[in-house]
Amino acid sequence: MSEESTASEYLSVDMTTTQMDHTQITDRHALSTLSSSRGIEFYFECAVVFIGVVGTAANALILYAMVASKQHKKHVLVFNQNALDLYSCLLLVITYLTKLFDVQTTGPVGYSLCVMLLSENLLWWGIDGSVINLVLITVERYLKVVHAVWSKTRLRNWMPYAAAGISWICGITYNMALCFSTTEVIDGVCYGYVIWKNRVAEVIHAVWNFVFFYVGVLCIFVCCYWRILVVIRRQASVMASHSAGGTSTTQTQANQIQSNVIKTMILVSAFYGITWLPTKTYYLLVNVNNNLTLLESAYYTVLFISFLYICTNPFIYAIKFDPVKRIVLGLIPCKKNAVQPVEIIETVSSRVAATRTAQTHN
Repeated sequence: MSEESTASEYLSVDMTTTQMDHTQITDRHALSTLSSSRGIEFYFECAVVFIGVVGTAANALILYAMVASKQHKKHVLVFNQNALDLYSCLLLVITYLTKLFDVQTTGPVGYSLCVMLLSENLLWWGIDGSVINLVLITVERYLKVVHAVWSKTRLRNWMPYAAAGISWICGITYNMALCFSTTEVIDGVCYGYVIWKNRVAEVIHAVWNFVFFYVGVLCIFVCCYWRILVVIRRQASVMASHSAGGTSTTQTQANQIQSNVIKTMILVSAFYGITWLPTKTYYLLVNVNNNLTLLESAYYTVLFISFLYICTNPFIYAIKFDPVKRIVLGLIPCKKNAVQPVEIIETVSSRVAATRTAQTHN
């Protein structure tokens, strides 16, 4: 979560202050910006900016491909997933470029910069919204496949758009509320998501964060996609038994497209489970165990793996999602040149065959 990402700026420290209305600052899991650790931090920030730039370009390309293939209207939540990832990658670049320049946080402007940007509040709007949207996609696929008849009669065209809006609203609301209650600027240093009124609140949030954003999300993925795959396999066996009588080509294509979308989203969901496990587990342990100190090298490693999720997702869509894959391949010049001769040969062959058929009849 957002609070785990901001620790990259400060030292492990325990301190209290009487000037903050009994607010205890337990910044055990923060890292330093001292020269001794600045080398690791600098290389980490540079690497994050690099993958952020790559992710921004890749997500923008996927969004273009979805619009060009008219899939953005057929798969609203999938399109919204890429839009959230694009936003996250863009904020990843902006946020860590700001950190690289070591902007000072003094005065009202500095506080605003701390709360909105340096704390990574804006960045986590998109990341948390992306997780929520991924859950909504899973539920949508589950209803359309497992409860096909019910979904056709009960689901309305406006519902996917409402669900897409909910993912943005939830990500923004959650992080704004959490950030403003746990972020402060002390002696010109921005402490984001680490200032808790008491130890109990910190532990409760850490446990809730792990259970809701990781365990709960994975349970939804496993349960829904397991049922979906069972239904798809049953449908495939039924279609195979009726294939001798001639299956509707339109129905077959529709089933293939649906199966393709489901396989893509299963891969994206599995990738989420793998890449976020280190960060979620590490954050939980650090906040629950008061004596555990966060090692900066380990922290940077697990956080970098998490950021890879939003930056490499578009490559999964480019490889697995056929409508998008065709558009992306069409943008490659060598692929265009390779396709054109094949089309010419097919056209000539069909004309020759038609001419021979006409001559035979004559």
